[in-house]
Amino acid sequence: MDLAYLRAHPAHLPTFRTHQRIRETPVAGGDICAAARLTLDDGHSIFAKSWPEGAATPAPAGFFAAEAAGLRWLREADAIAVPEVIVALPDLLALDWVEPGEPTPEAAERFGRELAGLHRAGSATFGATWPGFIGSLPQDNTPADGPWSTWFAERRLAPYLRRSVDGGALTSADAMLVEQVIGQVGGLGGDEPPARIHGDLWPGNVLWGADDRAWLVDPAAHGGHRETDLAQLALFGGIPYLDRVLAAYQESWPLPAGWRERVPLHQLHLLLVHTALFGGGYRDPVVQTARAVLGRAERATVDR
Repeated sequence: MDLAYLRAHPAHLPTFRTHQRIRETPVAGGDICAAARLTLDDGHSIFAKSWPEGAATPAPAGFFAAEAAGLRWLREADAIAVPEVIVALPDLLALDWVEPGEPTPEAAERFGRELAGLHRAGSATFGATWPGFIGSLPQDNTPADGPWSTWFAERRLAPYLRRSVDGGALTSADAMLVEQVIGQVGGLGGDEPPARIHGDLWPGNVLWGADDRAWLVDPAAHGGHRETDLAQLALFGGIPYLDRVLAAYQESWPLPAGWRERVPLHQLHLLLVHTALFGGGYRDPVVQTARAVLGRAERATVDR
């Protein structure tokens, strides 16, 4: 099997893998899927991810289709490096292989400019035309006209708060804090038309390539707020050279006033996803972030 054959017959990939006619090297790093580098007969490599064998539950319906749709939509903007989708099957996704490299200041600055270009490509609505996932959790992508603050509170905060409380990761007192945030999103400013965003842009979903570019992987892509992507880049230790990324972004497309104060608000979505998905180990970051948002809201009220 070479790349040309695979492009013409993508549904044959599982059969070739089963009969061990493709050299396969495991790839580490995923929390949900099993991943491997597949080397084809023509020497071309692809990245394949699949639902783990023996998993307690099957892959959610539409899980890989959602990622494929998001990757293609981001790639259509022709603004930033996104791997090509080669195979998209109900239980398997295969992408063009990106040779890993090391982050550099120059790549970070290019990434900032290219991310601004991606966001500028925009979206017809908030949400998307395909059902969404973030991690293995469903994410409501029902298209909506906004305003962003209402959409974000109802579609990106409230659902994962409910899941987190129902799963025991957050207490009723924690929930009250987050509910206060949900009730005040509209007063924190920053409403903008929908941007074309990655949607799950924590540092682990930026792949630094040997070509000195930053590649976007594992998206939860949709029409959202551009500040969400930028805020997520600062989570969990932050992306390398974040200051260079932000400076280059600002030169390309300046952010609205108050964006730094809104960083915790935008981060709260992904932190709630983590309590919903992984449990109480992420409780403290959720509580601290909610308090930071409320503190900013109180200061804004005093200033007015």
